[in-house]
Amino acid sequence: MHAWSDPVGTWQHDAGIKIRADVDVELMFTEGRLLLERVLGLPGLDDDEKGVVHAAIAAAADTSRPVAARLAQLESPELSAVLLAHPLRELVTVEGPYPAYADRQRALYSSWYEFFPRSEGARVDPATGSVVSGTFTTAAERLEAVAAMGFDVVYLPPIHPIGEVNRKGPNNTLTPGPEDPGSPWAIGSRHGGHDAVHPDLGTLADFDAFVARAAELGLEVALDLALQCAPDHPWVTEHPEWFTTRADGTIAYAENPPKKYQDIYPINFDNDPQGIAQEVLRVVRHWMDHGVRIFRVDNPHTKPVAFWQWLLAEIRGTDPDVLFLSEAFTKPPMLQTLGAIGFHQSYTYFTWRTEKEEVADYLQEVSQESAHRVRPNFFVNTPDILHEFLQYGGPPAFKIRAALAATGSPSWGVYSGYELFEHVAVRPGSEEYLDSEKYQVRVRDWEAAEREGRSLAPYLTRLNEIRRAHPALQLLRNLVVHPTDDEGVLCFSKTAGSDKVIVVINLDPHATRETVVHLDLAALGLDPGSTFPVHDELSGQDWHWGADNYVRLDPHVEPAHVLTVRVVP
Repeated sequence: MHAWSDPVGTWQHDAGIKIRADVDVELMFTEGRLLLERVLGLPGLDDDEKGVVHAAIAAAADTSRPVAARLAQLESPELSAVLLAHPLRELVTVEGPYPAYADRQRALYSSWYEFFPRSEGARVDPATGSVVSGTFTTAAERLEAVAAMGFDVVYLPPIHPIGEVNRKGPNNTLTPGPEDPGSPWAIGSRHGGHDAVHPDLGTLADFDAFVARAAELGLEVALDLALQCAPDHPWVTEHPEWFTTRADGTIAYAENPPKKYQDIYPINFDNDPQGIAQEVLRVVRHWMDHGVRIFRVDNPHTKPVAFWQWLLAEIRGTDPDVLFLSEAFTKPPMLQTLGAIGFHQSYTYFTWRTEKEEVADYLQEVSQESAHRVRPNFFVNTPDILHEFLQYGGPPAFKIRAALAATGSPSWGVYSGYELFEHVAVRPGSEEYLDSEKYQVRVRDWEAAEREGRSLAPYLTRLNEIRRAHPALQLLRNLVVHPTDDEGVLCFSKTAGSDKVIVVINLDPHATRETVVHLDLAALGLDPGSTFPVHDELSGQDWHWGADNYVRLDPHVEPAHVLTVRVVP
């Protein structure tokens, strides 16, 4: 990149003001003449170009001509073309070259499904009444259903051995029973650490088979990368300097007051940063060697930014197809910084945006204001986040949030159980699930739910089908919000060439809403006053729309229109 001071451009600006105001007229012409004489000394001018410059110099010196005529000669298109082709440069600065890279499409466009392998295929032993954990083998049987719903990434929470020291019981209690499995995020035990698999799930060969089956079905496996340890993780013994030791000699466990995580030791990157970095790089490459090309990173904002910048650059240098999703529920500057230094996607504040104004503002923010730094992933729920909108909105709330996430962002995600409308919190005012899968195995009967019509799976399938059919829904920066007359109805559009999609959603899960939608036809690439046919991808209905359109949305029937604009040639 070359940057320079432009003396001719500065003179043109000043002369245009001063000469027209009759200020320092002859002085400005003299300065212009001297600059143009310098232009004549530049290499590369042909005879015609030199003739244009000589004529301008003569005009600047000819006091017998009217001032306006002289200035017109110095502002002529012919002279401007010469000066543009042969700029007079001062204080030239050269920077670069700058490296550039292009990520694969899945960095922007993807549909994620999260499940715990230990719950897939889990069963209750009829003889003992105890829960028998699922394995990689039984979890692989669930992959076909995930692929059938149109998801392309299956995300697994940590699959490593779980600590036995300070293990948590159901609902995050401190009194686990002998059969309680503990939290997968309490990583490490006598069975190994971050490079091992939990023995209840099977062997590393079983994991390889799981990844291979996913690939056969068109799914990629994303693995959780959580840089923390259980008290009995091998690192605690082998590298005690990697942790924070308190004044009483104990190692500090994780806290997020009032929450306490006695089963987790955070890593202290101030102690032996190089050793920690090399070990994490080894662990990441270990799982890459076993087919993992996507990592969901747990709480990256609690680790040094410089570390992530180094790690992601190291991986990109050899394997640019490997992607990292940031779980950074933190303040916007840090969230955006992580995107700027290399994270390919990020969790967002979408889960907490439920009212029309805040949803519209947030869609504008992620698609325009922060899109140069962050690619958002709209997860509708997580094992940690069950928003009150889902707790009290009933099945319509689940449809609303899924339709909004799937169409509002090119990447979105669902945590298993969503399609079963799981909505009970551990206590009023909490976003924690009752009987959270983080602390116990969840036995679900997927087939019974589908057979009895108690599953949202067909709706999720249709949303993913629509996403795949419409390039406009696979992009981020093409979103435009359109006005509506009702505070509970949101409208936005996305366009990509001839593909034009209009989304209208009733954000109220409890009541039918009627309103008029006012479309910005220019934003849709349509002529003022035009009318056009639209097809609802969800209901199959067809209408004729224009700039102003009446809509009625009953959330108990269908809370959203996803309309394809059918432009007639």
